[in-house]
Amino acid sequence: MNIQQNTETFKKILRDTNRNGVEAVIEGIEKLGFFTAPASSKYHLAEDGGLCQHSLNVYMQADAIRTAQIRLDASLEAKLPLDSLAIVSLLHDVCKSDVYKKDKKWRKDKEGKWEQYDAYDIDYTANPLDHGVKSVVVLLRMGLELREEEIAAIRWHMAGWDLSDYREARDCFGKACDKYPLLSVLITADELATRITEVANV
Repeated sequence: MNIQQNTETFKKILRDTNRNGVEAVIEGIEKLGFFTAPASSKYHLAEDGGLCQHSLNVYMQADAIRTAQIRLDASLEAKLPLDSLAIVSLLHDVCKSDVYKKDKKWRKDKEGKWEQYDAYDIDYTANPLDHGVKSVVVLLRMGLELREEEIAAIRWHMAGWDLSDYREARDCFGKACDKYPLLSVLITADELATRITEVANV
């Protein structure tokens, strides 16, 4: 993975949205460590630069889904504007920018001998909000202009992974899915990037 190239590609796509607050967001997430952070502690793209790579993968999947859906129903073009697609795809996981801390851990190798390896611990103490909420709050505090459907998409993009048994949360998620096609595109793109793109490239 080329961290520098990914960083420049990410910034260009985001800047091309011409959205108010983009420059502040780029500066802000860079300070948080977004461009060098892993995408997870041990699951997908658990390596330096993994978070930016994952975000670009989600963007590419979302763009492909949007194209296919518009081919099936032309009216969806107005509900899935390209700038919104870029915003939610690239920024849905900014909440992860500062939670992974490098550490050394031990495991047994194939011969049963102990070996040390590089790993990540997770530390939520800096900003202990739930996944989607934290991303929305971070972006709004940085001054990004977000539309209602973008807020909903980022907030609920974890879908069933992030839903409690609390009835109001489930009702709100269901209503958001019904109202905003952008949310369904983001959920699907995120899953495809994680389960297919990033597995295929291991």
